Amino acid sequence: MHLVMFVKDKQPRAGVIDGEDIIDINANDRSLPPTLKGIFEANGLARVKKVLKSKKHRTPRKRAKLLPPISNPGLLLSVGMNYHEHLKEMKTPAPEQPAAFTKSVASIIASGEAIRVPSSNPGMLDWEGEFTVVIGKGGYRIPAAKALDHVAGYTMVNDVSARDWVTAIFQSQGIMGPIHAWEKNLLGKMFPTFCPMGPCIATRDEIPDPANVKIQTRLNGQVMQDANTDDLVFSVVKLIEYYSQFYRFMPGDVITTGSPSGVGFGRNPKVFMKPGDVVEVEVKEIGVLRNPIEA
Repeated sequence: MHLVMFVKDKQPRAGVIDGEDIIDINANDRSLPPTLKGIFEANGLARVKKVLKSKKHRTPRKRAKLLPPISNPGLLLSVGMNYHEHLKEMKTPAPEQPAAFTKSVASIIASGEAIRVPSSNPGMLDWEGEFTVVIGKGGYRIPAAKALDHVAGYTMVNDVSARDWVTAIFQSQGIMGPIHAWEKNLLGKMFPTFCPMGPCIATRDEIPDPANVKIQTRLNGQVMQDANTDDLVFSVVKLIEYYSQFYRFMPGDVITTGSPSGVGFGRNPKVFMKPGDVVEVEVKEIGVLRNPIEA
């Protein structure tokens, strides 16, 4: 199934895609919550399948305004340094264990919404198209063999980054210098609108092997990132196992799995996004996450 959040009667509603329609889940089954996060919390995915048979409460997809599939995750965990080829272009060695940070939930926007260029840091706006995991069943200390049992499905995130401080990381000295430089690098990922997510969640059965998924990022139609998750340093299963040692995952939590190679900062000459551009991230099994860039 492909699940979305969309606007109906000025209210956010959970829907399931059926051909050219979006079926309002809650309107067809009042026992199910009106949000995808709520449906995961209620362990309601099996009941959503029954809604697909309904001919009622349908909205044409082409007329629907989409929202982020999960706008308020309890945890938005963004994994970095996790594609071998990306590490090469950034001249960074592969880590011995996963590395991640928590991205600002307030930066989440939907497919179709504009990425706004921050006036304080307008010159080095970069893309990072990332295959992303959505947790369906909570858990703590989840073994690798059961990790996928906790996954509701997959979506995409563009981890937009203001790269102003990347050079400072490699030039910093001493103990605190690299720490402060790294913090500023992370702050460059927190601006409002810097986390486009969507367009939908493809349930786990749509992508049976998350270790073999092609992902592509395009800027104004030109391919910038073209990769497969078989290049991940740490697989989806390993990430869930590792981070569940520290976090108790909850339904609706989101884990981005890292950026492939092809980011603007890693190019020679460097390429950055500017107002008037359009950036797209695509996974065939999920769809296209498309966002214009505006001042």
